[in-house]
Amino acid sequence: MRAIITVVGHDTVGILSKVSTECAENNVNVMEVTQSILSDLFCMIMLVDVTNLKKPFGEFSDLLGELGEKENLNIRIMREDLFNSMHRI
Repeated sequence: MRAIITVVGHDTVGILSKVSTECAENNVNVMEVTQSILSDLFCMIMLVDVTNLKKPFGEFSDLLGELGEKENLNIRIMREDLFNSMHRI
């Protein structure tokens, strides 16, 4: 199963590293990454495979949220099927 992780916040050193480390520690495979800096805002979208996730999806989502709070970022994860449903017109 795949999911989309979004990260938005002020640009600082190591954001990609911190998020990808959390993924690696929970057996989440990062498949694709796109990121941009808009003025001083960091924006990143990651396509990840959560098939072998070590924890329940909700717990991993909470972990990413806690990382976001700690780093002053907005980090969210959404299952790909839900993401696609929300963006279909």
